[in-house]
Amino acid sequence: MKNIFKISTLFLFLLLLSSCSEDLVDKVQTATLKGIVIKKGTNQPIKNAKVFTTPSTQTVFTKEDGSFVIDNLPLGDYSVRAELTGYLTNFQGVSFKNNNQVVSVVFEMSDDDSLNSSPSVPVLLSPVDNAVDQPLAINLTWDCNDPDSLDVLKYKVVVKNDFDTTVIEVKDVVDKHYFLENLKFGVTYYWQVSVSDGINPEVNSPVFRFKTSTAPNNRNHYVKKSNGSYYIVSSNETNGNFQYTPFDKNSWRPRLNQNSRLVAFLRTVGGNAQIFTANPDGSNPFQVTAVPVAGFDNAEIDFSWSKNGKEFLYANFTKLYRINKDGSGLQLVYTTSDGSFISECDWSYDGSKIALKTNDANGYNVKIYIIDLLGNTVKTILENVPGAAGGLNFSVDGNLLLYTYDISGHQEDNYRQLNSHLFIYNVLTDDNFDLSVISDKPDGTNDLDPRFSPNDAEVIFVNTSNDGISVKNIVKINLQGNNRIDLFPDAEMPDWE
Repeated sequence: MKNIFKISTLFLFLLLLSSCSEDLVDKVQTATLKGIVIKKGTNQPIKNAKVFTTPSTQTVFTKEDGSFVIDNLPLGDYSVRAELTGYLTNFQGVSFKNNNQVVSVVFEMSDDDSLNSSPSVPVLLSPVDNAVDQPLAINLTWDCNDPDSLDVLKYKVVVKNDFDTTVIEVKDVVDKHYFLENLKFGVTYYWQVSVSDGINPEVNSPVFRFKTSTAPNNRNHYVKKSNGSYYIVSSNETNGNFQYTPFDKNSWRPRLNQNSRLVAFLRTVGGNAQIFTANPDGSNPFQVTAVPVAGFDNAEIDFSWSKNGKEFLYANFTKLYRINKDGSGLQLVYTTSDGSFISECDWSYDGSKIALKTNDANGYNVKIYIIDLLGNTVKTILENVPGAAGGLNFSVDGNLLLYTYDISGHQEDNYRQLNSHLFIYNVLTDDNFDLSVISDKPDGTNDLDPRFSPNDAEVIFVNTSNDGISVKNIVKINLQGNNRIDLFPDAEMPDWE
């Protein structure tokens, strides 16, 4: 009986033990890890990144949207690792304490810059090193490569010169060229290109140099307009021209003097017109006057060099002044007796005669006459006529005087001219010669602002419609009135020395 009892008890114990073991297996506790892998800085999803845990459980790979899931993770502490070639490996620590717990993580992976190569050294292409006679506007070009095709290259261009301390530095250039302009004549420029891929240190090219051409010996100067302001162009008849003054400096009435090798012109300073000089290349502008050049209209006033290039004549309303080119020695030469304004003057080459044009405050009641240096009237060419006149210029020998006169006699507040002709007055014979008539001036146009050619064989002038708003063009003819030849379109106030 005792044996039967012992056997029964043992059986029940084994049965109970077996039942407890099954309960423990059924009640193992797990958790879930969810996450996303993105690129640091851009938050772009990264696909196919390898994600696994330590202690080891299972390995998964991110989907197109960068997401991943690891299920059935036993509770505990883990180190989770995300890795992909080209990126720095990223680690996250996670802890699972509760059954069915869901933990979310974000991996921000950075580029593995250790795998990125530097760009090549930029190769400077043009202009070639030590190039000479280069234009004042030039396209700098170079070549450069990067083994890493996804890198975005940015260039820095640095330009120095041997003329002054100016340094041109242009950053973040994305093309392999840069257009360099507004250079100076006869100056050596040094240029270098640096490249950066945003990862590695900047790579510098060698330093190349080039020299610009010397200033051409241009004998023609004229004026153009930009945004309501005048600027001067230096040119010759083969159109070898360059911009002589900048757009932002209102400059007009260019006058070249061969003896001084300077170009004089008017420029607005503080609302007043002042005489300036500059070298043939436009460098070293110098303000000559302090007492301004003034008349009824800045666009109509003019001044004159002495032949030797040492002095100027200019007017301030009723007064005519003489001044040295360095700004010294200002002296009063003449004052009008009737209060009329002196708008224009021209000094004969021998220095003995001065041609004047005077007018009232509206530009009319014109008088054109010649005085000597003592202020005595020598000749009267035009007076007591209605309409506008101007454009005074002596021939080399002083025996001829160019001028213009609107033969229509038209007068109105905006100073519009209807039929302005070119005239040549002979000082010796008192004859007037209408050059516009014999040269077949087109109807409905004005001939304005004439100047003799250096050899007095031709005349350069402006022809434009009398509507007052059309384009002005610079034209030349010979003294026989033949061959009206267009020289410079959309231009005015010519000079020919």
